[in-house]
Amino acid sequence: MRVALVGPGAVGAGFGAYLADAGHEVVALARGRHLEAIRAEGLIVRRPGGEQRVPVRASASATELGTVDLVLFAVKLWDTEPAAQQMAQMLGAQTMVLVLQNGVDALDLLAPIVGRDRLIGGVAQISAVITAPGVVAHRSPFARIIAGEPGGGHSDRVTGLVNVLSRAGIEAQASPQIAVDLWAKFVFIVGLSGATSLFRAPIGPIRETERTAAFLRNLVAEAVAVGRAEGVALPGDQIERTMAFIEGLPSGMTASMCEDLLAGHRLELPWLAGRVVRSGAAHGIPTPANATVELGLLLHTAGRSAG
Repeated sequence: MRVALVGPGAVGAGFGAYLADAGHEVVALARGRHLEAIRAEGLIVRRPGGEQRVPVRASASATELGTVDLVLFAVKLWDTEPAAQQMAQMLGAQTMVLVLQNGVDALDLLAPIVGRDRLIGGVAQISAVITAPGVVAHRSPFARIIAGEPGGGHSDRVTGLVNVLSRAGIEAQASPQIAVDLWAKFVFIVGLSGATSLFRAPIGPIRETERTAAFLRNLVAEAVAVGRAEGVALPGDQIERTMAFIEGLPSGMTASMCEDLLAGHRLELPWLAGRVVRSGAAHGIPTPANATVELGLLLHTAGRSAG
């Protein structure tokens, strides 16, 4: 299988390394210093227990890379539409585009550009970060993907994709309700990113301090309320499920948005806390905790560096 990493950063590279290990041909649509580093040294993935140099053909041109069977689409949320337009020449009639982003709107944004029939919704569960151009640190002992048809239900192609991912060592499963899974992750990311970024602290101290823990719960509760107002069938105990998952995180963990904030990079804030605030306003749902995050980070949204 020919696999393209569109957004060969922490998430894309983390999963791409597994697929390369399994014998699949992996190419990357990249740019800037990241592209130069991958061309010179390959994609370097550092996991607990060792370092892997992944042989990846990288280019800034989709035409040069050619048609692929599978795209792992993992760009930052502000790059969704430009990246989709750029990768058009890589898409054949049967190409699957597995979307592995944090937000809940990417499938709708991508559909008119790449075709909804090519899209597969994905929930990525991996802790990884770019530590230098061409170098990704995979910090978690797990790498999981939940995949499903955007319209729900089961399909042979999702079953086949899950089998490919599983054989590559990725914990993969098919979901008949990917919209619910995407919102469940969104609720979690809204809480983790909002709290760790606003307080500039890892999750441990936030959980252990009464007022910050209550604020974290409010971030989650507001996102759940908004999701339900949009017709998403989140479970009745979604808040408790999310908080229990957060309780199990390593105490030193932060969200990728917090790391971007501290590095002076652009933030996904408008698609996370900002998304909750906008939807809350549309549905008449108060979202004071997320509004606090949005305002508190507003002046940092564009970042201070070009990283």
